[in-house]
Amino acid sequence: MKLAVLSRNRRLYSTRRLAEAAVQRGHEVHIIDPLRCTIDIASQRPSIQFKKQSLTGFDAVVPRIGASITFYGLAVVRQFEMMGVYSLNESVAIGRSRDKLRSLQLLARSGVGLPLTGFAHSVDDTEALVEMVGGPPLVVKLLEGTQGRGVVLAETQKAAESVIDAFRELDANFLVQEFIGEAAGADMRCFVIGDKVVASMKRQAKEGEFRSNLHRGGAATLTRLTPEERSTALRAAKTMGLNVAGVDILRSNHGPVVMEVNSSPGLEGIEAATERDVAAMIVQFMEKNAKPNHTRTRGKG
Repeated sequence: MKLAVLSRNRRLYSTRRLAEAAVQRGHEVHIIDPLRCTIDIASQRPSIQFKKQSLTGFDAVVPRIGASITFYGLAVVRQFEMMGVYSLNESVAIGRSRDKLRSLQLLARSGVGLPLTGFAHSVDDTEALVEMVGGPPLVVKLLEGTQGRGVVLAETQKAAESVIDAFRELDANFLVQEFIGEAAGADMRCFVIGDKVVASMKRQAKEGEFRSNLHRGGAATLTRLTPEERSTALRAAKTMGLNVAGVDILRSNHGPVVMEVNSSPGLEGIEAATERDVAAMIVQFMEKNAKPNHTRTRGKG
């Protein structure tokens, strides 16, 4: 196959591993910066140019699009789809997962376990918003935040009101969630490919920190999922319509709850913790499913 990996940095671990795994299995790989692509929209024959060269003959595209370039990155993925190229994760599914509020609404509709979550616009509704999630301690999250940034733990009513008021002053979109104290600063990253959880790791926050993200100093170790956790991860990925996803789960007193579904999950932490060749598994999935004009988006909404 001729594969396009959409990534702004070919030196990133995940980008490099995907390219290596594909080459090892005999495929031709091109790493393409989506922001350097020019899209021909009006033509009856949709096309893309990269550094003034037409991108043709591709069998599959692997979107590795950072949150900061979601808008243009998805436009490039859609253009590949219009050209009949198979996308590992389709543009509609990526868009669902990147919209944190929409993704939670879809997960709730599908019956996937979630933390108590509230969202309000008016400053007059702050007290009701806090009460909706059971009061402090609670977590306030920016909808545009990634890798643990824009996530604040408010331990008292006054702290919660202050954080919410500050976010509103910045005209920022945010939501409020219950704090799952029993998780003790740990979450489970479940790596889903197709209809299987192929690898999982426990991420433990460093001392004095409640965010377990590896980018915030969390430590990753191999973990074994319960059948309920595995089922939750698969349903979450399916709801989003993602073929490849990183589903982050907390162990709460009322069962597993999903914190986020990531459409471009990193490979470095999961491969190191599990010693599994996840990159090769992704390539093998594409070998089985990449067909011209073949779409597989399974979620709704």
